[in-house]
Amino acid sequence: MDRLQAMQTLVRVVELGSFSAAARELGSTQSAVSKQVAALEKQLGAQLLARSTRSLKLTDAGERYVEQARRLVAEIAEAESELRAGEHRLQGWLRVATSGTFGRMELLPLVRSFQAQHPGVKVDLQLHDGFIDLIEQGIDLAVRIGEQPDSSLVARRIGTLRRSVVARRGYFEAAGLAPPRTPADLQQHNCILYSELRAGPVWTFEAGAGAEVPAGTVTSVRVTGSLRTNSGEVVREAVLAGMGLAYAPHWLLAAELARGEVEQVMPPWQGEAMPLQLVCPAQRRLSGKVRAFADHLAAALSGD
Repeated sequence: MDRLQAMQTLVRVVELGSFSAAARELGSTQSAVSKQVAALEKQLGAQLLARSTRSLKLTDAGERYVEQARRLVAEIAEAESELRAGEHRLQGWLRVATSGTFGRMELLPLVRSFQAQHPGVKVDLQLHDGFIDLIEQGIDLAVRIGEQPDSSLVARRIGTLRRSVVARRGYFEAAGLAPPRTPADLQQHNCILYSELRAGPVWTFEAGAGAEVPAGTVTSVRVTGSLRTNSGEVVREAVLAGMGLAYAPHWLLAAELARGEVEQVMPPWQGEAMPLQLVCPAQRRLSGKVRAFADHLAAALSGD
């Protein structure tokens, strides 16, 4: 039995969800594909797939094996394509992860421009608000905002992001409220709470020019509000709907801020600096596709 071919077949069976679909794609028969997977299971001494008349499901052993097999198959395919076509002609799948709203608003345009330069690269863009296990999910590269908690991953800092308090223009007049001047004043306002913040409902600020305290003074305030969400997109829509104040990064409402539809509240007070990082499993850092895509993102997103 050709072990690599059997692994490739197994991966496609899992990704396509059936033996028949994999057989059609591979130009084989359902029986031959099933026998190939069964031979692999026999050689490994473990059941990888739980079969029924209606569906296929990976066993616990199968989940672990397919995770590694998918990565190995992808790396071999990439090495072969680079050998055939040269280092500058990248090909194959690249699995990228980031948060939902950032992925849609900031990363998707960069995926498009990268693929225009490297048309042989296919991108599987996975959007999750909150950190996921990159190795378990088979992710090649993640774009993360905030400190990197997993020291086993390779991180490359490409910029810094800051949050600030924002509101829809006219919000205070409509609510009959005075705009806050200091972080402490926020305790009297309805704040939109983003539950993925590591500090929870505690917003941290640094005083700048024009603040009533020395520049560089750091202060934190616990805020409350009638809406809490784990979605950056919901935070954005809630601000535009005039539902309260948000502690948001500039990119989330950049167009509306530029048009004057949204205003920055307490301009002398800036939110704490957060690193913008590219993160990947150590074994993927030497991949040609990962290096090229990381450089493409760094060129576009670097800075403050």
